[in-house]
Amino acid sequence: MTTPAEDHAAPAPPRRAALLTGLALTAGTLTAGVTAGCSTPRATHARPLSPPPAAPSAPSAAATRGAPALAPAPRRYPDRPADITHGSRTRPSRVALTFHGQGDPAVANSLLGEAEKAGARVTVLAVGTWLDEHPGLARRILDGGHDLGNHTLRHLDINAMSRTDAAAEIQGCADRLKRLTGSIGTWFRPSRSPRASPLVARLAREAGYPHTLSYEVDSLDYTSPGAAAVTRNVLAGVGPGSIVSLHFGYADTVAALPALLHELDRRGLRAVTTTELLS
Repeated sequence: MTTPAEDHAAPAPPRRAALLTGLALTAGTLTAGVTAGCSTPRATHARPLSPPPAAPSAPSAAATRGAPALAPAPRRYPDRPADITHGSRTRPSRVALTFHGQGDPAVANSLLGEAEKAGARVTVLAVGTWLDEHPGLARRILDGGHDLGNHTLRHLDINAMSRTDAAAEIQGCADRLKRLTGSIGTWFRPSRSPRASPLVARLAREAGYPHTLSYEVDSLDYTSPGAAAVTRNVLAGVGPGSIVSLHFGYADTVAALPALLHELDRRGLRAVTTTELLS
């Protein structure tokens, strides 16, 4: 499937007040937390890896209250390929909405809240540096009943990297997830590409991820096409067992989600975590 080139514009500063009061009605105006999509990257020249921070920022009091968040460990699915693009077609009521985790945390919280109001559960593939900046979101995702996984440390073009640098991208995010949740997360998805190269897939297995998680439906929300277009893009390709690619950080996605979930429900499709989809 061919997709347009990504928009690599630098994100504008977040505007949480505007987001919280009128996000659904002003989807086309928000630029806070814009992140690059992962479908068809422009050429990217990886910079030499700098040492990771000694420790991530301390979680908020709310994030650390009570028992630590515990994420399930990755599972092997013997009947599934190494690169998973969809679930079973014989369980017609399930689809998985997967979100690339980066951008303004207010947008992330809005998306999670919209999903939970509709009784939906999603899969979040988090960027490691995003977890450094917003460590409380790891707990927020897990407490909502969602899957949490690895989308590399810095969201660079991992397939273009050397073995050493690619391994550091995978392991760097895995380390942060383990520190915050007790697990390396349930899934790994490569950054800046819908598929992992053979090298990256092998490095992911060495880091503890038996499968790489891809998708078969691309919402193209990172192109900011408008909420109606995001909904159309998903509904045009979704079906039983589909895995859908979406992103945190885009107002169009927040505005599209209620209508998207409503239409999925009308079609008899329930949004579940990827783990549940494959169970």
